[in-house]
Amino acid sequence: MASFDYIIIGAGAAGLLLAEAMGKDSFFAKKSILLIDKAAKQHNDRTWCFWEKGQGNFDTILYKKWSSIHFEGKEINKKYAIAPYQYKMIKGIDFYTSILKKLADYPNITFVNEEVVSVTNSPAENCVKTSNNSFIGKTVFNSILDATALLQQKKYPVLQQHFIGWYIKTKDPVFNAETATFMDFSIPQKGNTRFMYVLPTAKNEALLEYTLFSEHLLKEHEYEDAIQEYMTQKLGIYSYEIIEKERGSIPMTSYNFTLKNRANLLYIGTAGGWTKASTGYTFKNTEKKTIKLIQHLKSQKSLQNFGKRDKFWFYDLLLLDILYHKNYLGQSIFEALFKNRNPQLIFKFLDEETSIFEDIKFISALSPMPFIKALFRRLF
Repeated sequence: MASFDYIIIGAGAAGLLLAEAMGKDSFFAKKSILLIDKAAKQHNDRTWCFWEKGQGNFDTILYKKWSSIHFEGKEINKKYAIAPYQYKMIKGIDFYTSILKKLADYPNITFVNEEVVSVTNSPAENCVKTSNNSFIGKTVFNSILDATALLQQKKYPVLQQHFIGWYIKTKDPVFNAETATFMDFSIPQKGNTRFMYVLPTAKNEALLEYTLFSEHLLKEHEYEDAIQEYMTQKLGIYSYEIIEKERGSIPMTSYNFTLKNRANLLYIGTAGGWTKASTGYTFKNTEKKTIKLIQHLKSQKSLQNFGKRDKFWFYDLLLLDILYHKNYLGQSIFEALFKNRNPQLIFKFLDEETSIFEDIKFISALSPMPFIKALFRRLF
């Protein structure tokens, strides 16, 4: 039975970013590292988007970036310049190819394509069983989400950011390739928080996603019917080709995922609560968490001490409480933000980088009553 100092389960954003960060850091040069994923990561299975100031670590593999965004609601329809931020898009296959190429240069990292079937933890070590082998890891990082405990608990609401996206090519040049539609709430809400998300990569190509923040998923045809209706009625698109499709469901919750962590076992990525609870954004959050985790590992502290709650966790909790009890309020909340505050402050707040003064400025843009009620529900 092969033994490793570190085992990383899952070669998604969290697993690959962690493996690459460990590989390039001399602190881990003499440590054996195993990365396990059932997929070889040779296909484009997702798109990651994020906002960022200036140059970033992934600019060389960006598929597209935008210097302005568009927001539309019931009362506003506005384009915003977002400098010093840019809104950036990375295709999954480009990310996988780039990171795996780097990992191949690190002799202490092994990548195995097998499906993990169980992880057994003890204070001394972890046993990771796959469909074909068993491995011993002194420390394990697990990105596989087991939602059982999450869905059984009632203390924290669990919503989903769920969507289906079509990457289309049109016959005519109908898109402004320099502006990304961040949220279009002008579509029928049907008692939920629903919006269209449009990322033009050329004048005749774009990714369109019909997205909901709600508790329950829809039937597949409901997403696709909504995309088609938006294209014909809003964009006047009748002649197009679907190049790719993607779908996803990302948990939005303030549940304490760290409860399952042990001194030598840490859940990472969505499984570790690294997804921003109030928005579903994961990629940039994961990059930041990875940097902090590397620092934590160097300090040789217990993994149970990694990841503490802060004020932003509580802000997210209040918003999710509101959307859980009155899901239709999402449109008015986001519209109030973009109507009363600039996107730079919104991005900074969602990046969890604002001061208390900036927090107050952000929150004061919103109608206070839903948040006061959510606060009282939590307190009493």
